[in-house]
Amino acid sequence: MSTGSAPLRYAYGTNGLADLRLTDALALLADLGYDGVGLTLDHMHLDPLAPDLAARSVRVARALDRHGLTATVETGGRYVLDPRRKHHPTLLDPDAEARAARTELLLKAVRVAADLGAHAVHCFSGPLPPGTSPHEGWQRLADGIGSVLHAARAAGVPLAIEPEPGHLLDDLAGFHRLRTALGGPELLGLTLDVGHCQCLEPEPPEECVRAAAPWLRHVQIEDMRRGVHEHLPFGEGEIDFPPVLAALRDSGYDALVTVELPRDSHAGPERARTSLDFLRAAERSARRDAPEDRARAAVPQKGETA
Repeated sequence: MSTGSAPLRYAYGTNGLADLRLTDALALLADLGYDGVGLTLDHMHLDPLAPDLAARSVRVARALDRHGLTATVETGGRYVLDPRRKHHPTLLDPDAEARAARTELLLKAVRVAADLGAHAVHCFSGPLPPGTSPHEGWQRLADGIGSVLHAARAAGVPLAIEPEPGHLLDDLAGFHRLRTALGGPELLGLTLDVGHCQCLEPEPPEECVRAAAPWLRHVQIEDMRRGVHEHLPFGEGEIDFPPVLAALRDSGYDALVTVELPRDSHAGPERARTSLDFLRAAERSARRDAPEDRARAAVPQKGETA
Protein backbone atom coordinates (compact mmCIF):
# COMPACT_ATOMS: atom_id res chain seq x y z
CA MET A 1 0.00 0.00 0.00
CA SER A 2 0.98 3.59 -0.48
CA THR A 3 1.93 6.05 2.23
CA GLY A 4 -1.41 7.81 2.09
CA SER A 5 -0.77 11.08 0.21
CA ALA A 6 -1.96 10.00 -3.25
CA PRO A 7 -5.56 10.75 -4.32
CA LEU A 8 -8.03 7.93 -3.88
CA ARG A 9 -8.97 5.90 -6.94
CA TYR A 10 -12.70 5.82 -7.69
CA ALA A 11 -14.75 3.25 -9.57
CA TYR A 12 -18.42 2.73 -10.33
CA GLY A 13 -20.27 -0.57 -10.11
CA THR A 14 -21.80 -1.99 -13.28
CA ASN A 15 -24.77 -3.21 -11.22
CA GLY A 16 -25.75 0.47 -11.25
CA LEU A 17 -25.36 0.66 -15.03
CA ALA A 18 -27.46 -2.38 -15.92
CA ASP A 19 -29.24 -0.60 -18.79
CA LEU A 20 -25.97 0.07 -20.62
CA ARG A 21 -23.93 -2.30 -22.73
CA LEU A 22 -20.65 -3.05 -20.99
CA THR A 23 -18.65 -1.36 -23.77
CA ASP A 24 -20.76 1.78 -23.35
CA ALA A 25 -20.47 1.65 -19.55
CA LEU A 26 -16.67 1.44 -19.67
CA ALA A 27 -16.46 4.32 -22.16
CA LEU A 28 -18.76 6.41 -19.95
CA LEU A 29 -16.70 5.82 -16.81
CA ALA A 30 -13.45 6.62 -18.60
CA ASP A 31 -14.92 9.82 -20.06
CA LEU A 32 -16.14 10.91 -16.62
CA GLY A 33 -12.68 10.39 -15.14
CA TYR A 34 -13.13 7.22 -13.10
CA ASP A 35 -10.08 5.06 -12.42
CA GLY A 36 -11.89 1.75 -12.52
CA VAL A 37 -15.03 -0.34 -12.53
CA GLY A 38 -16.68 -2.78 -10.16
CA LEU A 39 -17.63 -5.42 -12.72
CA THR A 40 -20.51 -7.63 -11.60
CA LEU A 41 -20.62 -10.96 -13.40
CA ASP A 42 -24.18 -11.08 -14.67
CA HIS A 43 -26.22 -11.75 -17.81
CA MET A 44 -26.32 -8.13 -19.02
CA HIS A 45 -22.56 -7.61 -19.03
CA LEU A 46 -20.03 -10.40 -18.58
CA ASP A 47 -22.21 -13.51 -18.23
CA PRO A 48 -20.32 -16.20 -16.29
CA LEU A 49 -22.65 -18.95 -17.51
CA ALA A 50 -22.55 -18.20 -21.25
CA PRO A 51 -20.10 -19.97 -23.60
CA ASP A 52 -16.58 -18.73 -24.34
CA LEU A 53 -16.11 -16.92 -21.04
CA ALA A 54 -12.32 -16.87 -21.41
CA ALA A 55 -12.47 -15.30 -24.88
CA ARG A 56 -15.04 -12.73 -23.76
CA SER A 57 -12.87 -11.90 -20.74
CA VAL A 58 -9.93 -11.21 -23.02
CA ARG A 59 -12.04 -8.75 -25.00
CA VAL A 60 -13.09 -7.00 -21.79
CA ALA A 61 -9.46 -6.87 -20.67
CA ARG A 62 -8.57 -5.11 -23.91
CA ALA A 63 -11.38 -2.61 -23.40
CA LEU A 64 -10.24 -1.91 -19.85
CA ASP A 65 -6.71 -1.34 -21.08
CA ARG A 66 -7.91 0.90 -23.90
CA HIS A 67 -9.82 3.08 -21.44
CA GLY A 68 -7.16 3.01 -18.73
CA LEU A 69 -9.48 1.36 -16.19
CA THR A 70 -8.77 -1.11 -13.38
CA ALA A 71 -11.40 -3.66 -12.30
CA THR A 72 -12.71 -5.44 -9.28
CA VAL A 73 -14.72 -8.57 -10.11
CA GLU A 74 -17.97 -8.68 -8.14
CA THR A 75 -20.20 -11.71 -7.66
CA GLY A 76 -23.39 -10.14 -6.31
CA GLY A 77 -25.58 -10.64 -9.38
CA ARG A 78 -29.09 -11.06 -7.98
CA TYR A 79 -30.36 -13.89 -10.17
CA VAL A 80 -27.26 -15.05 -11.98
CA LEU A 81 -27.49 -18.63 -10.62
CA ASP A 82 -31.18 -18.97 -9.76
CA PRO A 83 -33.75 -17.03 -11.83
CA ARG A 84 -36.34 -17.24 -9.04
CA ARG A 85 -34.44 -16.67 -5.79
CA LYS A 86 -32.31 -13.60 -5.19
CA HIS A 87 -28.62 -14.32 -4.49
CA HIS A 88 -29.23 -18.09 -4.36
CA PRO A 89 -27.66 -20.49 -3.92
CA THR A 90 -25.02 -19.44 -1.39
CA LEU A 91 -22.08 -21.14 0.27
CA LEU A 92 -24.42 -21.88 3.19
CA ASP A 93 -27.05 -23.80 1.23
CA PRO A 94 -28.06 -27.12 2.85
CA ASP A 95 -27.78 -28.84 -0.52
CA ALA A 96 -24.19 -29.73 -1.43
CA GLU A 97 -24.81 -29.38 -5.18
CA ALA A 98 -26.24 -25.91 -4.65
CA ARG A 99 -23.20 -24.90 -2.61
CA ALA A 100 -21.02 -26.29 -5.39
CA ALA A 101 -22.76 -24.02 -7.92
CA ARG A 102 -21.82 -20.95 -5.87
CA THR A 103 -18.29 -22.25 -5.44
CA GLU A 104 -17.99 -22.74 -9.19
CA LEU A 105 -19.16 -19.17 -9.78
CA LEU A 106 -16.43 -17.92 -7.44
CA LEU A 107 -13.83 -20.07 -9.20
CA LYS A 108 -14.91 -18.58 -12.52
CA ALA A 109 -14.68 -15.13 -10.98
CA VAL A 110 -11.09 -15.82 -9.93
CA ARG A 111 -10.23 -16.89 -13.49
CA VAL A 112 -11.92 -13.81 -14.93
CA ALA A 113 -10.11 -11.58 -12.44
CA ALA A 114 -6.78 -13.06 -13.46
CA ASP A 115 -7.61 -12.46 -17.14
CA LEU A 116 -8.63 -8.85 -16.43
CA GLY A 117 -5.72 -8.05 -14.13
CA ALA A 118 -8.33 -7.23 -11.47
CA HIS A 119 -7.15 -6.37 -7.99
CA ALA A 120 -9.68 -8.54 -6.10
CA VAL A 121 -12.72 -10.82 -6.30
CA HIS A 122 -15.67 -9.77 -4.17
CA CYS A 123 -17.88 -12.37 -2.44
CA PHE A 124 -20.32 -12.74 0.47
CA SER A 125 -21.63 -15.43 2.82
CA GLY A 126 -25.39 -15.32 2.28
CA PRO A 127 -28.06 -15.53 5.00
CA LEU A 128 -28.18 -18.48 7.38
CA PRO A 129 -30.75 -20.92 5.89
CA PRO A 130 -33.75 -21.90 8.05
CA GLY A 131 -32.99 -25.00 10.09
CA THR A 132 -29.22 -24.55 9.84
CA SER A 133 -27.32 -23.93 13.07
CA PRO A 134 -24.84 -21.05 13.17
CA HIS A 135 -22.05 -23.56 13.82
CA GLU A 136 -22.91 -25.50 10.67
CA GLY A 137 -23.26 -22.29 8.69
CA TRP A 138 -19.80 -21.08 9.67
CA GLN A 139 -18.33 -24.48 8.84
CA ARG A 140 -19.90 -24.46 5.35
CA LEU A 141 -18.65 -20.93 4.78
CA ALA A 142 -15.12 -21.80 5.84
CA ASP A 143 -15.14 -24.91 3.65
CA GLY A 144 -16.39 -22.99 0.61
CA ILE A 145 -14.08 -20.01 0.96
CA GLY A 146 -11.19 -22.32 1.75
CA SER A 147 -11.65 -24.22 -1.50
CA VAL A 148 -11.77 -20.99 -3.54
CA LEU A 149 -8.66 -19.66 -1.81
CA HIS A 150 -6.60 -22.46 -3.38
CA ALA A 151 -7.50 -21.16 -6.85
CA ALA A 152 -7.05 -17.55 -5.75
CA ARG A 153 -3.58 -18.35 -4.47
CA ALA A 154 -2.61 -19.96 -7.77
CA ALA A 155 -3.96 -16.95 -9.69
CA GLY A 156 -2.52 -14.39 -7.30
CA VAL A 157 -5.92 -12.72 -6.86
CA PRO A 158 -7.19 -11.81 -3.36
CA LEU A 159 -10.69 -12.75 -2.23
CA ALA A 160 -12.49 -9.83 -0.57
CA ILE A 161 -15.51 -10.97 1.42
CA GLU A 162 -18.16 -8.39 2.22
CA PRO A 163 -20.03 -8.15 5.53
CA GLU A 164 -23.62 -7.81 4.36
CA PRO A 165 -26.63 -6.87 6.54
CA GLY A 166 -28.85 -9.90 7.03
CA HIS A 167 -26.11 -12.39 6.16
CA LEU A 168 -24.30 -14.81 8.44
CA LEU A 169 -21.14 -12.75 8.00
CA ASP A 170 -22.61 -9.30 8.52
CA ASP A 171 -19.94 -7.28 10.33
CA LEU A 172 -16.22 -6.88 10.92
CA ALA A 173 -16.31 -9.32 13.82
CA GLY A 174 -17.70 -11.95 11.46
CA PHE A 175 -14.85 -11.35 9.03
CA HIS A 176 -12.31 -11.95 11.78
CA ARG A 177 -14.14 -15.09 12.86
CA LEU A 178 -13.84 -16.51 9.34
CA ARG A 179 -10.25 -15.36 8.91
CA THR A 180 -9.26 -16.98 12.20
CA ALA A 181 -11.06 -20.23 11.34
CA LEU A 182 -9.06 -20.43 8.09
CA GLY A 183 -5.74 -19.72 9.80
CA GLY A 184 -5.38 -16.09 8.67
CA PRO A 185 -4.68 -16.67 4.96
CA GLU A 186 -2.96 -13.71 3.33
CA LEU A 187 -5.24 -13.73 0.28
CA LEU A 188 -8.46 -13.51 2.30
CA GLY A 189 -9.25 -9.84 2.60
CA LEU A 190 -12.21 -7.61 3.15
CA THR A 191 -14.68 -5.69 1.02
CA LEU A 192 -15.71 -2.85 3.30
CA ASP A 193 -19.00 -1.22 2.34
CA VAL A 194 -19.01 2.23 3.95
CA GLY A 195 -22.80 2.37 3.93
CA HIS A 196 -23.04 -0.93 5.75
CA CYS A 197 -20.78 0.49 8.46
CA GLN A 198 -23.27 3.33 8.92
CA CYS A 199 -26.14 0.86 8.86
CA LEU A 200 -25.07 -1.57 11.56
CA GLU A 201 -21.52 -1.27 12.92
CA PRO A 202 -21.22 0.19 16.45
CA GLU A 203 -18.40 2.54 15.44
CA PRO A 204 -18.70 5.37 12.87
CA PRO A 205 -17.59 4.54 9.31
CA GLU A 206 -14.22 6.29 9.56
CA GLU A 207 -13.35 4.21 12.62
CA CYS A 208 -14.41 1.06 10.76
CA VAL A 209 -11.98 2.03 7.99
CA ARG A 210 -9.14 2.40 10.49
CA ALA A 211 -9.97 -0.91 12.19
CA ALA A 212 -10.22 -2.76 8.87
CA ALA A 213 -7.22 -1.14 7.18
CA PRO A 214 -4.79 -4.11 7.38
CA TRP A 215 -7.26 -6.36 5.56
CA LEU A 216 -8.86 -3.95 3.07
CA ARG A 217 -8.79 -5.27 -0.49
CA HIS A 218 -11.85 -3.46 -1.83
CA VAL A 219 -14.10 -0.60 -0.70
CA GLN A 220 -17.68 0.09 -1.72
CA ILE A 221 -19.23 3.46 -0.99
CA GLU A 222 -22.65 5.09 -1.02
CA ASP A 223 -24.81 6.99 1.45
CA MET A 224 -26.98 5.21 4.02
CA ARG A 225 -28.96 5.76 7.21
CA ARG A 226 -28.51 4.09 10.56
CA GLY A 227 -30.40 0.81 10.79
CA VAL A 228 -31.77 0.97 7.22
CA HIS A 229 -30.09 -1.13 4.52
CA GLU A 230 -30.84 1.10 1.54
CA HIS A 231 -28.09 2.27 -0.83
CA LEU A 232 -28.64 5.99 -1.32
CA PRO A 233 -27.09 8.59 -3.62
CA PHE A 234 -24.57 10.81 -1.86
CA GLY A 235 -26.17 13.50 0.27
CA GLU A 236 -29.40 11.56 0.86
CA GLY A 237 -28.20 9.63 3.91
CA GLU A 238 -26.39 10.37 7.16
CA ILE A 239 -22.70 9.73 6.42
CA ASP A 240 -20.09 12.45 6.88
CA PHE A 241 -17.79 11.56 4.00
CA PRO A 242 -14.65 13.71 4.41
CA PRO A 243 -13.56 11.83 7.58
CA VAL A 244 -14.16 8.50 5.80
CA LEU A 245 -12.07 9.48 2.80
CA ALA A 246 -9.37 10.90 5.06
CA ALA A 247 -9.23 7.59 6.93
CA LEU A 248 -8.87 5.69 3.65
CA ARG A 249 -6.12 8.02 2.48
CA ASP A 250 -4.29 7.91 5.81
CA SER A 251 -4.47 4.12 5.91
CA GLY A 252 -2.56 3.93 2.63
CA TYR A 253 -5.41 2.20 0.83
CA ASP A 254 -4.62 2.34 -2.89
CA ALA A 255 -7.14 -0.03 -4.51
CA LEU A 256 -10.54 1.02 -5.86
CA VAL A 257 -13.27 2.87 -3.96
CA THR A 258 -16.36 1.72 -5.86
CA VAL A 259 -19.68 3.56 -5.89
CA GLU A 260 -22.39 1.00 -5.16
CA LEU A 261 -25.86 2.12 -6.31
CA PRO A 262 -27.42 -1.11 -7.63
CA ARG A 263 -30.98 0.23 -7.73
CA ASP A 264 -30.18 3.37 -9.68
CA SER A 265 -29.55 2.03 -13.18
CA HIS A 266 -32.52 4.06 -14.45
CA ALA A 267 -30.34 7.13 -13.87
CA GLY A 268 -26.97 5.43 -14.12
CA PRO A 269 -24.98 7.88 -16.27
CA GLU A 270 -26.12 10.89 -14.24
CA ARG A 271 -25.54 9.09 -10.92
CA ALA A 272 -22.04 8.20 -12.08
CA ARG A 273 -21.30 11.83 -12.92
CA THR A 274 -22.68 13.36 -9.73
CA SER A 275 -21.14 10.65 -7.53
CA LEU A 276 -17.63 11.34 -8.78
CA ASP A 277 -18.12 15.10 -8.39
CA PHE A 278 -19.31 14.55 -4.81
CA LEU A 279 -16.46 12.25 -3.84
CA ARG A 280 -13.79 14.51 -5.30
CA ALA A 281 -15.23 17.50 -3.45
CA ALA A 282 -15.40 15.50 -0.21
CA GLU A 283 -11.80 14.40 -0.67
CA ARG A 284 -10.68 17.98 -1.24
CA SER A 285 -12.47 18.94 1.97
CA ALA A 286 -10.74 16.09 3.79
CA ARG A 287 -7.36 17.31 2.58
CA ARG A 288 -8.07 20.88 3.67
CA ASP A 289 -8.96 19.60 7.12
CA ALA A 290 -5.84 17.42 7.44
CA PRO A 291 -3.51 18.62 10.25
CA GLU A 292 -0.48 18.77 7.96
CA ASP A 293 -2.37 20.88 5.41
CA ARG A 294 -3.69 23.24 8.09
CA ALA A 295 -0.15 23.64 9.43
CA ARG A 296 1.18 24.33 5.94
CA ALA A 297 -1.51 26.94 5.35
CA ALA A 298 -0.58 28.68 8.61
CA VAL A 299 3.06 29.19 7.55
CA PRO A 300 3.56 32.48 5.67
CA GLN A 301 4.78 31.87 2.14
CA LYS A 302 7.50 33.91 0.41
CA GLY A 303 6.27 37.46 -0.11
CA GLU A 304 3.52 37.12 2.54
CA THR A 305 3.35 38.60 6.02
CA ALA A 306 2.23 36.71 9.07
